[in-house]
Amino acid sequence: MSLGRDAQANLAGKTVLITGASAGIGEAIAHAFADAAGGDIRLVLAARRAGRLEELGRQLARSGAKVHVAGLDVSDNVAIDGFFAALPSEFRDIDVLVNNAGTALGVEHAGSIRDDDVQSMFATNVLGLIKMTQTVVRGMKQRNRGDIVQLGSIAGIESYPGGSVYCATKAAVRSFTQAVRKELIGTRIRVMEVDPGAVETEFSLVRFGGDAARARKVYEGFEPLSARDVAEVVVFGCSRRPNVVVAESLVFPSAQAGSYHRHRNTTSD
Repeated sequence: MSLGRDAQANLAGKTVLITGASAGIGEAIAHAFADAAGGDIRLVLAARRAGRLEELGRQLARSGAKVHVAGLDVSDNVAIDGFFAALPSEFRDIDVLVNNAGTALGVEHAGSIRDDDVQSMFATNVLGLIKMTQTVVRGMKQRNRGDIVQLGSIAGIESYPGGSVYCATKAAVRSFTQAVRKELIGTRIRVMEVDPGAVETEFSLVRFGGDAARARKVYEGFEPLSARDVAEVVVFGCSRRPNVVVAESLVFPSAQAGSYHRHRNTTSD
């Protein structure tokens, strides 16, 4: 991805932390940052599947990027503390935090949703995101600079049947992000939210408990976004001049006008 010389200069030498980086949108964001910076960037890649991160790290290192990978489950506060404590010194000053890790589990209606699924979605999508943001923003305040990018969802704007809990988590992300942005007015810290619609990743496969046939049906009859489409929006926002804040970006495929439109009970990433 080429965003021009100014964009490359704006990203040069920065340290970018991406959660949920082992696949899908997170993996695409890592590649997009490395490409846009011409390899002059440090990437901290975190995800539960550490083995997949190792291969991604090798790929990105070939572009010239400096890469640190580490396993991390953002639903575990103790693990988050340990993750930051173990960061090598050259990766500790985070310039860009991309809170991409998230999950959706099932499409049951209220009254039939498993308690464990409710707790898992809130722990990952909301509590983990808040913990990551609070940890990183302290250093950003000291340096008076930085970017925080929250991966929300069109589902946080428009709810749909079968997604009550997932939609609630993304609405919480939206409210938290808006409040933090207002709290940081007057600083050089940008707070951005990217809200994708239907994206073809492993999202639906996880949601349907590994049922590949059911996951494929989510995208039948229309062309969804790719992970790269979303990654380019993230990197675009982070590569603007420091005074430019792309505060909210809603991006969805041309066949989708809302979270419930086009494909019932399957919706967005």
